[in-house]
Amino acid sequence: MAKLCYDYNLPIIPFGTGTGLEGGVTAKKGGVCFDLSKMDKVLAVHAEDFDVLVEPGVTRKALNEYLRDTGLWFPVDPGADASLCGMAATSASGTNAVRYGTMRENVLNLEVVLSDGRVIDTAGRGRRTKKTSAGYNLTNLFVGSEGTLGIITKATLKLYPIPEAMLSAVCHFPAEGPAVDTTVQILQCGIPVARIEFLDDVQMKICNKFSGLAYPQSPSLFLEFHGSPSSVEEQAKLAGEIVQTNSGSDFQWATKAEDRNRLWKARHDIFYACLAYRPGCRALITDVCVPISNLPEMIVKTKEDINTTNIPGPIVGHVGDGNFHTVLLTLTDEEFEQAKQLTDRMVERALSLSGTCTGEHGIGLGKRDWLVKEIGHDGIAVMKQLKSALDPRGIMNPGKIFSHI
Repeated sequence: MAKLCYDYNLPIIPFGTGTGLEGGVTAKKGGVCFDLSKMDKVLAVHAEDFDVLVEPGVTRKALNEYLRDTGLWFPVDPGADASLCGMAATSASGTNAVRYGTMRENVLNLEVVLSDGRVIDTAGRGRRTKKTSAGYNLTNLFVGSEGTLGIITKATLKLYPIPEAMLSAVCHFPAEGPAVDTTVQILQCGIPVARIEFLDDVQMKICNKFSGLAYPQSPSLFLEFHGSPSSVEEQAKLAGEIVQTNSGSDFQWATKAEDRNRLWKARHDIFYACLAYRPGCRALITDVCVPISNLPEMIVKTKEDINTTNIPGPIVGHVGDGNFHTVLLTLTDEEFEQAKQLTDRMVERALSLSGTCTGEHGIGLGKRDWLVKEIGHDGIAVMKQLKSALDPRGIMNPGKIFSHI
């Protein structure tokens, strides 16, 4: 099919599950959509080597269901039940990235169909070593390429042992600053927290209403600790001491599996909760990422900026790795324009603080101009040369990442 499209100069748009947030599967120039969702087989599990080979339609939840009796799991969790190869294509991450890394750290090998129909294995056919010094790192070239270089048709991924014990907790703070300071200090103390999520006061109000929770409507942290029972207890104790020094509340614990699942389901349902909070709204979602030492300043200034408008704009983030999101809920065209200006200032602020315009959503259509400001014209020129080498006719997901290709 790719060879046919190449011969007739037809654009190719790879499609996984359609859960991306930056318009990555929009057919701006028409063409042929390659729906990979039915290629959904787990092809091989190497439990003793902690890796798995999957087809592109296998989703995160489906893989972990398949792995249940092995004692292993795949922890990268962007919230949506996205396809794993789609997650590789956007370099997705999520709530567990602070402990287990992003897709970029968890992909060992990819099978990719190039625009002219050639099939390559980025680390060599059948290779699945945890490290290699052999040649260029083609695997990470395609991770985050958003379908603009080729179609990912198989992925070899790292697996991890399911932790012996898991403990979740929630704590609350009088303001955004102390909550984010707590995050930075927990990481600086070397506490191997598995998840640490920030929700501002607006987001807590929305979560309470949508998910039937009864937490205080104040800036909060959702945390999770993984390990042996004794190590989890020690991690929680140390984190709790740091929370107390920053005027935080005592932990509210979720020790049972059903309580933990309810807590994290509320976190993952945030987008739907936001839409329900302002019926009929049009949501503008964006994300940025900064070094964690700059995170307190970044979040506080973004909150102040949102508060200058009448637009509800909850803030939520994977603050353990410096990444957070805003969900701006607009009802009118005027509000939507205001929201776009807010997101532009947010990205500008992130870049000024040594950050990136997107931590996990990708560039797609929405952040093409910001990529130039982040990488620079010479860096963009090299990217375009790579694109031209692998996709000389410019048919792979055209219009994404770059404005004029």
